[in-house]
Order: sequence, then C-alpha cells, then structure tokens
Amino acid sequence: MRIRLAEPADLPGVLAIHTDAVANGVAIWTEVTPDLAEREAWLARHQEPGRVALVAIADGPDDALPEGGVLAYGGYGPYAAKDGYRHTVENSVYVHPDAQGRGLGKALMVELLERATADGHHVMLALIEAENTASIALHTKLGFEQVGLLPEVGTKFGRWLDLAILRRTLA
Repeated sequence: MRIRLAEPADLPGVLAIHTDAVANGVAIWTEVTPDLAEREAWLARHQEPGRVALVAIADGPDDALPEGGVLAYGGYGPYAAKDGYRHTVENSVYVHPDAQGRGLGKALMVELLERATADGHHVMLALIEAENTASIALHTKLGFEQVGLLPEVGTKFGRWLDLAILRRTLA
C-alpha cells in the first residue's frame, strides 16, 4: 500500500468507498446516494490551499483490491468558513470494507497530521458519530482528546445520532 495525493483517476474508487459508507453506516450523515460529480467537486475543493485529499492505493497482490485500486481515502479542510477558524481543520478518513482492520486508517491519519502541521495549521478536529468506538479509539491513540459531545444533533436510518468532538493541537 502507498499513500499519495488523490487524483481524478482515483475518484471511481473513492466514490465506491463513499457510497458504501452512506448506504451502510452512520459515519456520513446523509442518506442521499453520492455520484461522481459530487466526488469531483470534493476533490476540487481539497486541491485548494490549506486542504488535502489523500488515497491509499493497493500496490501488490496481497491487497484487498487489484493493484492501483483505492483502499482508503481521507482528507482535511477548514472546520468552518469564518476567518477566525482559519488555523483549525477537520479530518475525515474512510476505508474500503474489504480492507478494514489493516492499519490503513491510521496510516492515512498520520500522513494527514504531518501535512496539516507542515501547512501551519494549529488544531485538527474530528467530528465522529459517538458510537463509532473504533474511530474514536484511533484518534485517541494519535493524541486527540474528546472535548465535547452533542447529543441527538443528527439523524439517519430513523434514529438520532450523537456527535463526539475530538481535538488535537498540531503546533
């Protein structure tokens, strides 16, 4: 596996992971099926200064997907549009269902943290569905601390969702 900046050719693989997350989980709080145009817009936004989009690419026969397939993707971008938040970014990482449990999320997060620090950002936030204990544990192992919990601020699949807010100072 290798990690690199996302490119337009990666978008079908990114879309497959994103579509699965929308259809089968509560990490992404929408029930609207994404399309390639939406992922193209996502990539365009994440190519702007202060943002990053990364992919983990299969590079051998032991990977869950054919060589060159997108195993995982992630990125960071501004937490909020107001100027006062300009030094704070929010991350997101998603792993292909067939490649979970192999350390890909951690590898992407480490790279995102390094790039965000090098970009001069001060704080990285993670907004995580509160029952996603695996993601919360990963972030905690990487130095994030839970600083808040917003009960019942989202809904999906007919149930209310709580949002855990995790924070890490970068520099």
